[in-house]
Amino acid sequence: MFTKSLTAYNKRQSVEVSIETVTLGGTNPVRLQSMTNTDTLDFEATLAQIKRMADAGAELVRITTPTVREAELLADYKRALAEVGYTVPLIADVHFNAAVAEAAAGSCDKVRINPGNYVDKKRFKAFEYTEEEYRTEVEKIRERFVPLIQICKQNGTAMRVGTNHGSLSDRIMSSFGDTPEGMAESVLEFLRICVSENYTDVVISMKASNPIVMIQAVRLLVVKMQDENMYFPLHLGVTEAGNDTEGRIKSAIGIGTLLLDGIGDTIRVSLTEAPEKELPVAKAIADYFKTPAFLNFQPKIITKPETERFFKFRKRQTKPVLNIGGDHVPVVITSIPNFLKGAQGDSFSKGGNLNSDYLATPDKLINSKDEAKSYNLIKFRELDKSDESIFVEISESDVSEQNLSVLKNYTDSVFVLNTDGCESPVHFARSFFFYLEEHNIQNPVILKHSYPDLSERHIVKAALEFGALFNDGFADGLWLQSDQAAVSEVETVAFGILQAVRARITKTEYISCPSCGRTLFDLETTVARVKKSTVHLTGVKIAVMGCIVNGPGEMADADYGYVGAGKAKINLYKGQTIVKKNIPEAEAVEELLKFIEEDRTKA
Repeated sequence: MFTKSLTAYNKRQSVEVSIETVTLGGTNPVRLQSMTNTDTLDFEATLAQIKRMADAGAELVRITTPTVREAELLADYKRALAEVGYTVPLIADVHFNAAVAEAAAGSCDKVRINPGNYVDKKRFKAFEYTEEEYRTEVEKIRERFVPLIQICKQNGTAMRVGTNHGSLSDRIMSSFGDTPEGMAESVLEFLRICVSENYTDVVISMKASNPIVMIQAVRLLVVKMQDENMYFPLHLGVTEAGNDTEGRIKSAIGIGTLLLDGIGDTIRVSLTEAPEKELPVAKAIADYFKTPAFLNFQPKIITKPETERFFKFRKRQTKPVLNIGGDHVPVVITSIPNFLKGAQGDSFSKGGNLNSDYLATPDKLINSKDEAKSYNLIKFRELDKSDESIFVEISESDVSEQNLSVLKNYTDSVFVLNTDGCESPVHFARSFFFYLEEHNIQNPVILKHSYPDLSERHIVKAALEFGALFNDGFADGLWLQSDQAAVSEVETVAFGILQAVRARITKTEYISCPSCGRTLFDLETTVARVKKSTVHLTGVKIAVMGCIVNGPGEMADADYGYVGAGKAKINLYKGQTIVKKNIPEAEAVEELLKFIEEDRTKA
């Protein structure tokens, strides 16, 4: 199993890795990092950005290193930083070119390579390999990879072996497909070589733009490493998470769910924004796991969990009640105070852009499209045998073996699980769901939690707490309560969480990289323009990528792609197939929208 307990926090044990002044893994705290997006050859701009990132809380900084020229500059950056009192370790980010990685390994504190393109050449074609041919290909990796290991050992340089969902090699894709298993095997091929060379200063990452894929891949890798007696530390991140609220939600779900499992030693939030803006989000995620109350939480009921769903999504089987549970999409409930802040003077059924399915008073839930349909909401402790309430609210204080035994009598009810005041809402809720499954209780369950406001810190907290449970297929609805927020703010977060875990699609989805020194246009501005032009395309996934590194491979989950091809030139993609080349940047957004609309009309 990937964790000692699914209902209480247990930190995964990993070996320590020293990266100059920073040690991660073992019992060390989760380390925060980010990456520059300036041109690495622009020394003053990059140096200033590194300082801003360190001032914002970055304990490690990654730098775009596409050629030997950039690799040779890394030592100069270290000297310049030291002269003004900055000791933040520097990481070289290398793709495609093993010679660059070898040059960087002598100048930086850690070098990142991608198994998908370090030796293998990506052609996006399927190949068939005999067992012998496959072994021969792996031996080619060893021949090219061992020199880098030796340089790292000689210089005390750490390494990150970082696999991305969309950049698996053709060989891995042909043998395992675009799957969590393929991601895990891509890493393991390199780790086995590291172990055989007695090199253990290695950190691993398994990233995807889809939080579900990222979580499942990391969990699977942890199990596979345990089977081979490997305990390398893990770097977590949702790649191409985007920007604004949706980027923060995706990152909190992917990173936070794994940290809840005790997995993760260093994190990076990848936003299409200035890199220093990533650090407060990363800190909010990491801080969630530091409170003594959380660390000491133990469930009140002991259950035997079913674990298959944690590797392959399976929605909990429920009996439908009204439009909740069964095959229905998860419902969203909004409290009346939120509605009044956003739609004063309207009746519920004419609430403007109100998308929530139900509005809540302290003792009723009202259908937002037909206010004549209202249902009693009864707290568990106020129930008696004569009650036939459709909605029953259960809190942590209600939970015991004896109390929960009566739930089987309420077969036509929806349970509202209120986790307010709970020291670890996700672990508590998991124990509750495991109890229901053990006793074959198939009532739908709505998750409820209150937040004082919807500032960035509380958006991260809400995404982490609700998203982890939806990610593993447990819940049938979401009731996010924040009396200080307007209905539009509540709905943005609530529906954003459901979209991020692919439980309910209500808007266009954007996959955009955080930019780096390879990007030849203003990615943040471009994403804003693409969003403005395509926001009406509900359910369509659009990728905006700065260059070929984050191009057709990294946008594996997208329907359409906008990818930098050169200075002020853009290529357009359908899936991973290029459809238009070298479009002038000034015309590219309009061409993208035109192509999408034409393509959807044909379909």
